[in-house]
Amino acid sequence: MRRFLDGLYTASGWLAGLCMIGVLLMVTLMILGRLLGFPIGGADAYAGYAMAGAGFLALASTLKHGEHIRVTLVLSMLHGKGRRALEIIALLIAVALSGFLALYSVRLVWQSWSFQDISTGIDATPMWIPQIPMAVGTLIFFIAFLDEFVLELSGKRPAAATEELHHE
Repeated sequence: MRRFLDGLYTASGWLAGLCMIGVLLMVTLMILGRLLGFPIGGADAYAGYAMAGAGFLALASTLKHGEHIRVTLVLSMLHGKGRRALEIIALLIAVALSGFLALYSVRLVWQSWSFQDISTGIDATPMWIPQIPMAVGTLIFFIAFLDEFVLELSGKRPAAATEELHHE
């Protein structure tokens, strides 16, 4: 299971990187289009979709690599059981919030598909298509927080997750 989850987080990070390449390609096409006199209709919308996809798909990978910003002022004043209890409470809140985010992101995709919602731009993209990376990213983010919570409860959470507290 550990290998599967780590692979999921890595794949999500790679997909975020591919979305960033998509942004680069769309912006490059728009620049070339302006220079050569042929407009690329809808490219700015696709660049925006790719940027949103990159942001959401990168959430789990950055969490698991310890790259999310944490406010550790209170946590650094606690030791032993108090620190662990606060970690568990914070992770429980994060699981709940990321779960709601994932639930409503998936629900948004479903509603956009059900209502046949399309973009207002010239491309008239069905909105459920660019919303999929957001829903997938938030779902993987929820799984990553749930993973962190279970690791903390079982005492198997890597020391790197709290290592920054010892350097303050």
